[in-house]
Order: sequence, then structure tokens, then C-alpha cells
Amino acid sequence: MPKAAEVLGQFIPLHYHFEMLRDRYRMQSFREAIEATVRPGDKVVDLGGGTGVLSFFAARAGAEVWYCERNPELVEAAQRILRDNNVSQQVHIVHADAAEFAPPTPVDFVVCEMLHVGLLREKQIEVISAFQRNYQQAHGPALPRFIPEGTLLACQPVEQDFVFEGFLATGPLFQAPADDHADTSVLAEAAIHHMVWYDKPLRSDIAWSGKFEIAQDGQLNGVRFITKNALTVLIEDQRVIPWHNQFLVMPIERPLQVSAGDVIEISFQYEAGAELTRLGDTLQVTRAGEQKRPQVA
Repeated sequence: MPKAAEVLGQFIPLHYHFEMLRDRYRMQSFREAIEATVRPGDKVVDLGGGTGVLSFFAARAGAEVWYCERNPELVEAAQRILRDNNVSQQVHIVHADAAEFAPPTPVDFVVCEMLHVGLLREKQIEVISAFQRNYQQAHGPALPRFIPEGTLLACQPVEQDFVFEGFLATGPLFQAPADDHADTSVLAEAAIHHMVWYDKPLRSDIAWSGKFEIAQDGQLNGVRFITKNALTVLIEDQRVIPWHNQFLVMPIERPLQVSAGDVIEISFQYEAGAELTRLGDTLQVTRAGEQKRPQVA
């Protein structure tokens, strides 16, 4: 078994964190959310702070920040980067497991981006659940505001092209979070199957079964999973600043030829933070009323 520190969501390689800085959509969304909510004098915790970019956004908005990161390589890099960006005096560097950390004083905001499509692989639910317990033990029942405030999970049946330059390879595919992809035909509207609000008690089990009416003829050979994060809800402006993770298309074991008007059922179950294989192993697609295969234990 791998050590906990080697599991993705704990020690993601340093170069990957620098590559994430090039994701303009991610960077602009978090910058806008933090700038719209954090005010001078606020206190902010950045859980799993990585390179320190979210701490930087909060510090630049005038906050005092506690950056918490377990990976010593990232802690060293963040110290240098935050110093280079002239905010090191506002940011307390804490080398610790985010799941064991509570700030020394009550804070106004918690930023945590350990997010993967479907809340798989990374430790968002686990870390924020632990933070809620640690914080309330230290500072009482009132929780700070979280960024993101919530996550919405959805899925939809699709016909996916799994042929690459004549090479058939059926497996999980990631897509940019956009409605249209030339290699994907949407067979029904997406359905929301799970909603998370990070200031509420969190459950790690994600299980769902739902029906879809097929909108067009095709071969149903995959299910697309969609993850939309509400980074902040601006009530006065009546808007939400969103950020989508990449879409994930999971192939199904037995493709179905479907026609418009058919009703199909999709079901799955997994724990937040689980590997993609767990979703794949439990994913079932059947015509409504068909006998399902036994779920994987």
C-alpha cells in the first residue's frame, strides 16, 4: 500500500502545481472570487496552499493569511514565491497537514482547492470535514465562509468517439469544460446528482440512480460527469462566480443502441476522494426496467 503522503491529493508533483498556474480560467475565477469577497483586515486560511497563489490573491486584497501545506517542497517554493510577490509579511507559512490544522484565531474565510471532477481522487471533502471539526473545537460553532462555497455534480449519457487516428482505446477521457466537443454527441440533458455546501456537515459517500429520456438516436457508450463549483455567491449582485473542473467521460461496459424517447437509467456509487476505477466499477447504464448487475463490493 502507498504511504498517505504519496497519494494524489497529498503530494502532487511540484511541476504540476506550476502548470496549474497557466490555467487562465482557473486563475481568473479564483482571483475574481477572492477580490469580490475578501476585504482589508480580513483573516483567511488557505488549506493545501500549493504554490501560494490563492494566499497571494487574499493578501493582495488586504487580508492576513495562514497558508497551510504538507508538502515540504511546496512550502519552500511558496516561501520564495510569496516573498518575490511582496506579500510574505501578510502570510503565515504553516508546514502541516491541512486535515489537522486550526488557525490560532477565528478567521473570516477559508480557501481550499483540492478539487477533481466528481470530487474524486483529491481530498476536498476529507480536508474540509476535518477542518470544520478542528475549527469548531478551537473557536466555537460558527464557521467562516468558504471559497468555493459549494460544488454541484451532474452527469449525462453521451456517445463518445474512442477512436484515435484509427486506434480504438476505450477509457476515461477528460475534456475542457465546454458544451460542444466534436467527438462527443450528447444524448440527453444533464441531471444534477449531488450538491455540496462546505459550511454544512459533509458526507463522503456519493451514490445515485436516475432516469434519462433520450433526445436523439445514437450509441450510448459513455457517461459524462460535470463538476461546477460556486466559488462565491454574491447576493447583492445576484450572481455566482463559477469555476468548472474538466469534464470526465467514463465508458460503459455494455454500449446501448438508443432512439429518441427511450428511457435509460444510470447508477453509480463511490467515496469522495476515491480513484476513477471505483466510479468505473460501479457505473451501470440500463434500459429502464432492465435487471441490473450486482454492484461491486
